[in-house]
Amino acid sequence: MLKGGLVGIQTAMGSLTPMERKVAEYILQHPEKVVGLSVQKLAEYAEVSEATIVRLSRTLHCKGFQELKLRIAGDLSHTLQSTETYQEIRTDGSTRHLIESVSHNNIVSIQDTLSLLSPESVEKAIAALSAARKVGLFGIGASAMIAEDFKQKLSRINRWCEIGAGFDAQATIAANLLPGDVVFGISYSGQTEDMIRSLEIAKHNGAVVITLTRFGSNPVAELADIQLFTSTLEKSIRSGAMASRIAQLNVIDILYIGIAGNHYEESVQSLENTRQAVKAGKRNG
Repeated sequence: MLKGGLVGIQTAMGSLTPMERKVAEYILQHPEKVVGLSVQKLAEYAEVSEATIVRLSRTLHCKGFQELKLRIAGDLSHTLQSTETYQEIRTDGSTRHLIESVSHNNIVSIQDTLSLLSPESVEKAIAALSAARKVGLFGIGASAMIAEDFKQKLSRINRWCEIGAGFDAQATIAANLLPGDVVFGISYSGQTEDMIRSLEIAKHNGAVVITLTRFGSNPVAELADIQLFTSTLEKSIRSGAMASRIAQLNVIDILYIGIAGNHYEESVQSLENTRQAVKAGKRNG
């Protein structure tokens, strides 16, 4: 069952045009009503044009309004919908509350991301990464830590990859990529200027561009051949970067297992080789 309509709207709200936001707010206020409306009726109720609704559907990566309605209906039928909300993290509460709220937000972030993550896009990303001669992993700031985690995983199964954590490093890697190589850009906001410039260089050289950003329209995702999205909806500065990181790491794990599965025998042997190689450096190894 398709899901993610309401989560997608909430996540993308900040990147919508004023008229798209007007429709989005109406949908969030009347989701049960909207699933039974035609595009003409929704346009009438929301006081916008039919073209605005079509544009909103495409902004939310739906083929049309009908798919958006199906996703909203899927959300409404999800039995845990009413409990899956982010909790404010307070520093003046009990330790038990701290443990529960942080863990709850991480779980919800992963659940929301699952409703937005396209299996077709994941499959394409796994295929491109599996076939690539070289993989450039781009991330700046907190996103660089996600890239480092992916590099460690890919290195264990003998996949060539290199991290660019700043524009100079990213541009250098991108300039030497060839058609069939892959650049994987990680940027939660999708607005990082250095990332945009680096991806443009890689794209100019014919590399496959894969991006991992927050859901919605953003300049980084617009450069991608394959778009992957995560979601976090919390507004607190104390919780935003944490839950988004967990959601991104979950996507990285999905890709890693998929790539390893495409080269199962080789991956198993590489994992054993690296395990033996680092064994000597561990006490009682």
